[in-house]
Amino acid sequence: MPKISINEAAHLLGVSADTLRRWEEEGKIQSERTKGGHRRYDVAKLLKREEREGKTICYARVSTPPQKVDLDRQAAVLSAYCELQDWNYEVIKDLGSGLNYNKKGLLKLLTLISSGEVKRLVLTHKDRLMRFGAELIFSLCEIFNTEVIILNRSTDSSPEEDLAQDVLEIITVFSARLYGLRSQQNQVLVDELEKTARRIQENCGINSETSVE
Repeated sequence: MPKISINEAAHLLGVSADTLRRWEEEGKIQSERTKGGHRRYDVAKLLKREEREGKTICYARVSTPPQKVDLDRQAAVLSAYCELQDWNYEVIKDLGSGLNYNKKGLLKLLTLISSGEVKRLVLTHKDRLMRFGAELIFSLCEIFNTEVIILNRSTDSSPEEDLAQDVLEIITVFSARLYGLRSQQNQVLVDELEKTARRIQENCGINSETSVE
């Protein structure tokens, strides 16, 4: 059977090398040692463990490139949580509107869930998955026995602020589509949508995650 190094094994399982060392100390996995004292892992045994325990998928999303810092923060929080649980996990990061159902990361997530390979899905917040329609994906998870874990179920926002966020998301999507058509009439509509978005932000006193460009 092929043997691989600790870094290769960590990459294969989607965990850190320190996690592998801890698992070995706890008796969860075994390794062999080379003459030089380096760990070597049996690929077949690692894959059997992965198959037995199932895969955890973490999903992080932001709407626009300027929010990359928040995307990295989400990924770090999700990774830290899964490390503490000793789970074999993968983080999928997406950039795009919560109304866009054709994002690369989201499509990958749906494919993995539908394959029956995903034991659990972990999110920081429900709306990181989709702004609308998350319940459909949760239903798909239920069909394929995928547990859904949302780390932060509480919210400090009011129903009015949540509604404003939804409206801003919709305005952003349609503004981008109209702007792409480049006609004078559409530019007038874009300007009006931008004004509407600013009024919503001012009236609700929120700092929206979306921006109309």
